[in-house]
Amino acid sequence: MTLDRFYPIFGSVEWLERTLPLGVKLVQLRIKDMPEDELRPAIARAQALCLTHGATLVINDYWRIAIDERCDWVHLGQEDLDDADVQAIRRAGLKLGISTHDRTELDRALALSPDYVALGPVYPTILKKMKWEQQGLERVVEWKRLIGGIPLVAIGGMSVERAAGAFEAGADIVSAVTDITLNDNPEARVRQWLEATR
Repeated sequence: MTLDRFYPIFGSVEWLERTLPLGVKLVQLRIKDMPEDELRPAIARAQALCLTHGATLVINDYWRIAIDERCDWVHLGQEDLDDADVQAIRRAGLKLGISTHDRTELDRALALSPDYVALGPVYPTILKKMKWEQQGLERVVEWKRLIGGIPLVAIGGMSVERAAGAFEAGADIVSAVTDITLNDNPEARVRQWLEATR
């Protein structure tokens, strides 16, 4: 199964309700700070929405719930890897995406045979404070050379205008967050993304 080249990341199921009908086919649900009794129904709802719209859902971090809810994908950051049971994730048949920022993290990720590798932030990002300011397109080129056939996700400061450069540098997939969620017209922005990546 080939993953779509456009990969928005949203912090609530409401965003999926708004964007899946537009044609989004790959989406990550990254919920922060929600009590578990609300989290489970939210993930189940996201899964149902994605099934309805023929989209692939990736759950950030909550791998136990992802297994329980029979999700197909989980995404883990480097900190998440510290306490995740990757063997349990694999036994449950889930595919795995992993965030990387430097060579040490890439080596760690590749040792787990991920189904995609994310590199970020390619450009400066306002989303979260990181010790990595900006990786740049040269790093995208380098990562693609190192990971070969594994899909490479470019994330961090990505916009419709920057997508082409990321693809040229070797990214297979471009991920966006604030370029959509902070846009005055998120639906129109999603349509521009779909046009730019298909």
